[in-house]
Amino acid sequence: MEAFFTLYLKIFFMMTPFFVLSLFLTQSKNLTKAHKKSVIIKMAIAVTVSSLVFLLFGKYIFSLFGITLDAFKIGAGTVLFLSALDMIRSDGETPITDPTQNTDVTIKDFAVVPLAIPSAVGPGMIGILMVIGAEMSGPLNILLVVLSLLTAVISLVGVLFLANRIQLLLGRQGLEILPKITGLFVSAIGAQIVFSGIQGFLL
Repeated sequence: MEAFFTLYLKIFFMMTPFFVLSLFLTQSKNLTKAHKKSVIIKMAIAVTVSSLVFLLFGKYIFSLFGITLDAFKIGAGTVLFLSALDMIRSDGETPITDPTQNTDVTIKDFAVVPLAIPSAVGPGMIGILMVIGAEMSGPLNILLVVLSLLTAVISLVGVLFLANRIQLLLGRQGLEILPKITGLFVSAIGAQIVFSGIQGFLL
């Protein structure tokens, strides 16, 4: 249970939920409740499918390009650390597109890009999923990781469904601070992955 909870938290923070929340609030401010629900559901599907692909087939990519797990840990951890620094140094402003055109195409584009990719499933998330996938062994371990991933996606969906309430509770300043706090956790995870890769490379 402890391993599941730890893995769940790691994946959930990799999805940068508070940055995704800020982006969702910005781009969905002129959408109806039904359209917002559609965006969230499409985002959840896109995040789940893309994450499972990197999780389950990442080791074959290693094999194809002749990349060792330790080398990828160093690279993925570095990317994750740099992404975290961007979150910490961010001024809180999110690039937006025009959300006034409430067409199916606009909703689809907004849900998948940029909400799912690269916001929730960015370079850091891809890296950690491929590392976790390469280290998976046995059906029980695979099931634990997949359940952790699905739980993290469900939690992200829950955050977005409560977006308006969270905005009222925290205010604009609070929403600007949360991604920076997330960035601190993500930077620590990135540093740990780099150290693990270096240790494995030297031993």
